[in-house]
Amino acid sequence: MSKILVTGATGFIGKRLVYELLNQGHEIYALVRIRGAKNSLPSHPRLHLLFGDLRDFTQMDLFPSDIDAAYFLVHSMGDVVENLLSSEQAICSNFLAALEKTSCKHIIYLGGIVENATELSPHLESRLAVEKVLSDGKIPATILRASIIIGSGSASFEIIRDLVEKLPFMIAPKWVKNYCQPIAIRDVLFYLSAVLLKPECFHQTYDIGGPQPLTFKEVLLRYARFRKLKRVILDVPVFTPRLSSYWLVLITSVKFSICRHLVESMKYSTRKLNSKIDHLVPHRCLSYEEALELAFTKLAENAVVSTWMDSWDLKRINPQLEDLLTVPEQGCLIDKREVPILISLENVRQRIWRIGGDQGWYTMNWAWEVRGFLDKLLGGIGLNRGRKHPTEIQAGDSIDFWRVLLADPQKNHLILYAQMKLPGEAWLEFKIDDGKRILIQTATFRPRGLLGRIYWYTLYPIHVFIFRRMAKNIAQKVEYSRV
Repeated sequence: MSKILVTGATGFIGKRLVYELLNQGHEIYALVRIRGAKNSLPSHPRLHLLFGDLRDFTQMDLFPSDIDAAYFLVHSMGDVVENLLSSEQAICSNFLAALEKTSCKHIIYLGGIVENATELSPHLESRLAVEKVLSDGKIPATILRASIIIGSGSASFEIIRDLVEKLPFMIAPKWVKNYCQPIAIRDVLFYLSAVLLKPECFHQTYDIGGPQPLTFKEVLLRYARFRKLKRVILDVPVFTPRLSSYWLVLITSVKFSICRHLVESMKYSTRKLNSKIDHLVPHRCLSYEEALELAFTKLAENAVVSTWMDSWDLKRINPQLEDLLTVPEQGCLIDKREVPILISLENVRQRIWRIGGDQGWYTMNWAWEVRGFLDKLLGGIGLNRGRKHPTEIQAGDSIDFWRVLLADPQKNHLILYAQMKLPGEAWLEFKIDDGKRILIQTATFRPRGLLGRIYWYTLYPIHVFIFRRMAKNIAQKVEYSRV
């Protein structure tokens, strides 16, 4: 059993890797940036949480001195970063400086495949820069490079799914003729764990990928055949990467910053260039269709462990998330509803825990969808994220354009924090008073300056109508179906 540090532990790959390493018997130290997000990781006697943001040493727990190995899975794709290259280099340098004070023997990094190092997108350029920082450090590093990753909840899979499922006819940019080499998340996890603490892997760089390179156009069309859909794709040269990013944001659930980085990277082919890993750890990777089958199986079973949505937008909130768990009152504008419960308490509990996603918001769902569309136009995340599980909620989950801060089924208490574009901060809170049989629903808005107050009072008549009907439909309506 080894002591392993995993950074980015609540992300799409990091969270799954934590499960994988725990199953292998290792002791895991997971670095997470949000203290209140601890419930998004499994409770396990061999899992220890460290808190901190690698951008700021003063806000970070010290790494244990007896760490054996560490995974660097942190990146800024989820944020709109003005200088991605320098930001990634600084984060990696901080990570390395902290780790070199320990007994760590091995660093493993997952980056991106680079076919032509002279012509790179900012995303791939930043990945190469991180590789160099790690390779120049005192601790032996192993670099794994991957193309697009296919798995339930991956950004690449969600973009492919949304495009093909929603659009019978697509006008696509010329980059759809470029090559990639899709790899299943299951195979990525295999390689990440297979090279762990192997001396022969020290100071080495390996490309990993599925069995076959495909053009992005083939990726879309083979998905269509897998789903038994007829789709037509016409590629034209007029779409710029930025225009393609805006188009993807409107069609898919993935936020603009991720779409932009992925589209910029799609301008270049990302095929597996070396097969050294195949000789070191022989392994049969899933085909593209097998990876799709596995992803849909997990979706059908509601067994999605992690998604691209699990990362938090730290530019808008304080990493000390406990500060947000107590909904503020001072300087806030509040809409509070106390509604008698006229149906069974269990029914009300279930409705609260199913809110958002396919279920909707129990009143005027079209209005919520319009608000989500406007949020997308403003560069926000919109409603398309949905929710990971139809009936279960835990702290750290995303529900449409909200983030779950607190989900306590024993106390019937749910707190959501708004992640849409707003001139202020917003909370939506649900409580059940069992003794009085009352649903307490509270919408709280902390405005940012005059613009925030104008926003609240302009929409106040609409909010009054929506919040009143929502509370009554949850607590009193005998039957409710999404309309």
